[in-house]
Amino acid sequence: MTKGEMESVEVFTSEGKGRGLKARKEFLPGDVIFAEPAYAAVVFDSLTHVVCHTCFKRQERLHRCGQCKFAYYCDRTCQRAAWLNHKNECSAIKKHGKAPTENIRLAARIMWKIEREGSGLGEGCLVSIDDLQNHVDSLGEEEKKELRADVESFLEFWPPQSQQFGMQYISHIFGVINCNGFTLSDQRGLQAVGVGIFPNLCQANHDCWPNCTVIFNNGKIELRALSKISPGDELTVSYVDFLNVSEERQKQLKKQYYFDCTCEHCKKHIKDDLMLAVKEGESKPSAETVKEVIQFSKDTLEKINKARMEGLYHEVVKLCRECLKKQEPVLGDTNIYLLRILSIASEVLSYLQMFEEAADYAKRMVDGYLKIYHPNNAQLGMAVMRAGVTHWHAGLIEAGHGLICKAYAILLITHGPSHPITKDLEVMRVQTEMELRMFQQNEYMYYKMREAALKNQKIQVMPEPSNEASPSLFHKKE
Repeated sequence: MTKGEMESVEVFTSEGKGRGLKARKEFLPGDVIFAEPAYAAVVFDSLTHVVCHTCFKRQERLHRCGQCKFAYYCDRTCQRAAWLNHKNECSAIKKHGKAPTENIRLAARIMWKIEREGSGLGEGCLVSIDDLQNHVDSLGEEEKKELRADVESFLEFWPPQSQQFGMQYISHIFGVINCNGFTLSDQRGLQAVGVGIFPNLCQANHDCWPNCTVIFNNGKIELRALSKISPGDELTVSYVDFLNVSEERQKQLKKQYYFDCTCEHCKKHIKDDLMLAVKEGESKPSAETVKEVIQFSKDTLEKINKARMEGLYHEVVKLCRECLKKQEPVLGDTNIYLLRILSIASEVLSYLQMFEEAADYAKRMVDGYLKIYHPNNAQLGMAVMRAGVTHWHAGLIEAGHGLICKAYAILLITHGPSHPITKDLEVMRVQTEMELRMFQQNEYMYYKMREAALKNQKIQVMPEPSNEASPSLFHKKE
């Protein structure tokens, strides 16, 4: 965090919420309020061999550390940049015989940094590691058991020649990781690949309808303005996806972050009516029918998850079609159960290259999302982008180009022009604009050329549907 960025925000005591961050100057949508490198960060256990341990980019071929045979890097530049943080870890892994889990590795990296630099306020930091919340006292029995197991594993891994810390302090660090660990995504922002601690970002409080968003870009976390922010306004981010009724969001926040959300949208149940909408008019369904369809939707979503885990994508499509047949006469266009099925159906059908059916579902999903989400929401931008690409692949160039332009406008604010995904989208925007002009001049020629192009090159395959939701803001043990 630069001196200028530090001067544009301040830590304050927020009524009923503890510490918070507020603006000291005006910000406009898309402005970067601050960018913060990780205090410490590690790659997830399951991805240690496919993601660079320095820049967190997914790469086909990575260089392995010759000493510990555990860490992987893009190249010598990333390896050299990592050495200060990897040096102690490298020898500890060699002595221990294997690498411990991501939580233990992250705690060890934090402790080695404290050993090197002390735990006070570092340069560019608004708050010290010691002052971060740990919520250890709020843990349930099961969570306390997990914490004790983590502390034991840490002590087995921690070298005797390193600075020794008391049990209470080690528990504090694990508590900090548990409630402040931030999810790091790959360069495209599509997959969660690691977890890091960002002390300044941790000071931003939650709001279900926030004025800021957080994006991992080029090795740093960026706090970006979503709407106009005046000096003195509190800076807020959303810890959970908005696409859930207020009661469900409140439950999730209480369980994972130990606080009761009292934001305007939760207090007044704003948009809950849209998310639970049912068909209106003469054929309005009975409460009993609605209850049955929602239960059927929940059961189907469980079956879908199981089929996706097993890679049975045609089975997923069949389940989605059956569920939509039951939902369509009963649920409103913005009902979250309908939108969840439409989202899965469009994603899986795109992967199976059944683009026309996928485009129809994607359009309905986006129409619903636009009525529910904040207009500058990153998840909305990504969904509109996916829908645009699906329409483009289906040969629906006018709708495809329109959606890609809409997504580009959102992502310029949420991700910024330098983010890899925004750059990808800019290329698509230019390409679809060119194709649209060709289409408007001569439809017949456009389809002939498209047909020839598809014969010569295999159509770009959509990424395999993942069973995970898009990366959430904070990394939580489920």
